[in-house]
Amino acid sequence: MVTSFRKLLLSMEIISCCHVVNFVGIKDLNSRCTKLPVVKGKLLFRVVVRTGCGSSRYSHSHSLRLKRLNRCQPSRTVCSRNSYENVDSIFLSENYNSYVLDGEEDVISVTGRGKSVPKVLIPGLPDDSNGDSVAPISSCYWEWKPKLNVHYEKSGSENLDSPPVLFLPGFGVGSFHYEKQLKDLGRDYRAWALDFLGQGMSLPSEDPTLRRKDGNGSMLDGENNVWGFGDESETWAEELVYSVDLWRDQVRYFVEEVIKEPVYLVGNSLGGFVALYFAAYNPQLVKGVTLLNATPFWGFLPNSARSPRLSKLFPWSGTFPLPSSVRKLMEVLWQKVSDPRSIEEILKQVYADHSTKVDGVFSRIIETTQHPAAAASFASIMFAPRGQLSFNEALSRCQINDIPICLMYGKEDPWVRPIWGFQVKSQLQEAPFYEISPAGHCPHDEVPEVVNFLLRGWIKNLESHGSVALPLLDNPEKVNYDVRADLEFAREGSRKSVRVQYHGSGFSLWSWLSSRFKPLLERGINSIK
Repeated sequence: MVTSFRKLLLSMEIISCCHVVNFVGIKDLNSRCTKLPVVKGKLLFRVVVRTGCGSSRYSHSHSLRLKRLNRCQPSRTVCSRNSYENVDSIFLSENYNSYVLDGEEDVISVTGRGKSVPKVLIPGLPDDSNGDSVAPISSCYWEWKPKLNVHYEKSGSENLDSPPVLFLPGFGVGSFHYEKQLKDLGRDYRAWALDFLGQGMSLPSEDPTLRRKDGNGSMLDGENNVWGFGDESETWAEELVYSVDLWRDQVRYFVEEVIKEPVYLVGNSLGGFVALYFAAYNPQLVKGVTLLNATPFWGFLPNSARSPRLSKLFPWSGTFPLPSSVRKLMEVLWQKVSDPRSIEEILKQVYADHSTKVDGVFSRIIETTQHPAAAASFASIMFAPRGQLSFNEALSRCQINDIPICLMYGKEDPWVRPIWGFQVKSQLQEAPFYEISPAGHCPHDEVPEVVNFLLRGWIKNLESHGSVALPLLDNPEKVNYDVRADLEFAREGSRKSVRVQYHGSGFSLWSWLSSRFKPLLERGINSIK
């Protein structure tokens, strides 16, 4: 039963890899970042920077208008290795395949499908130990309802004239998973990261259930060190269930009462689902949505609002108290789910580059599992009903309301395969789609330098109404085509390289699938010959 439940747990967050064909032909999900030579001393570059024009609202009429724009800035040369810290991106030479090392030219050619791939230098993460400016992070609580305090972190409060950005976490983590975004992007924007109720540090401050006492006043169910396993619900928790509808309402009140203006939403996995779901119901509060490997569904049980008769067939929908049968099940399963070895194994699955430091994330997850309300909250989340809207229905509403959407997906995600991102892209042709490799289910934590760079560029594109080009596009005409580049950045004294492919508005899901299957077909034919 534990094994089957573990599969159920994984499928709540993703589509299990055993049920999805690997269209991209990934041979090694544990691939490492490409190692590039580290050059000591001063590294000189002959570079050309072009600032093109992009689209702020992704519609056909705006695409036509972009073709008439011509606001590109003149080229410029950057000669210092360190100068790129103040430049959004730097293309290495006119031909994208060479740079100058101490006066001697060395050529690096990275090819794909017979074409040279541009190399782009982007800033690394700020490091206060090296004197870099790092946005300080504040940990705060906001009382939404009695006994329900919401934890969140914020940075960049002094950036009064900058647009607000709200980060929503995936399942099992919290605001701490966006520390690399708050420290970096908080230098330019007002940034918040939210803990969903029932997760992270947004767990209840009191037991949501009562336990009956015998005549001597002792507890019948043992010591009161685990919350939520009582016999009846407290008044304040009678309708409490940790569902996507609750999180939608939580985000709405947070935006209205704390941020107090429309925001850019950025959501990873479950957070991506909630971001899209929230935007579908509250378009007036959303400036744009960025999906980071968003899970394409959440919840298994029928929603009572959509399927009232069907929902009555299920005895429990995540409310308190837990039924006796669920209590017994959770006593067994929680030991397995909260086991540090299980958590460590899951982290190995979701990070493509195992050299990524996840000690901080691991310790924070362990800390959450030790909260007395954690087990019952987990049970409520697992048995909560589906949302009133499906992922595709929420996507359609956002499309009708002209909400800008940007897709950033780690290519080596073993759970939310690239095919799910491409399905969104096929419905929203004008939405920019950045495929990042190597990167797994959490690209914002695995390659934050890349995600932060792309997110900055996308927000600048929207805020400038298209006068600033989308990231990786130096020509507005390229918005229709696929563009690939190797993004290079410094990390802990070495240089890392990550490939990013931008899929343009001319994208076709059928063409993409065909391109993946064609090499396999050709190899099969050649083997027969």
